Amino acid sequence: MILHSDQGVQFTSWDFVNFCKDNNVTQSMSKAGCPYDNAPMERFYNTFKSNFYNVTSFSSVEMMDELTINYINWYNYVRPHSYNDYLTPMEARYR
Repeated sequence: MILHSDQGVQFTSWDFVNFCKDNNVTQSMSKAGCPYDNAPMERFYNTFKSNFYNVTSFSSVEMMDELTINYINWYNYVRPHSYNDYLTPMEARYR
């Protein structure tokens, strides 16, 4: 698994770096002063917040976790994207 992020303090703390290593997560950070490297993730976060997070009520943290996992799976495996010629991200990645 790859985590794309900027170089914010929450992503560069030793606790977070070690968490990623312990959980086999590869960190991929944009270059300092180059927001274009992070544009795809910023676009995803915008879609995630406007289409899911801001319009969903959660009764517990566990419910939020489960629904977030379901949303991300739907986003990657079911939802066609116009940018990808109306393929899902996974279809576009492996075509």
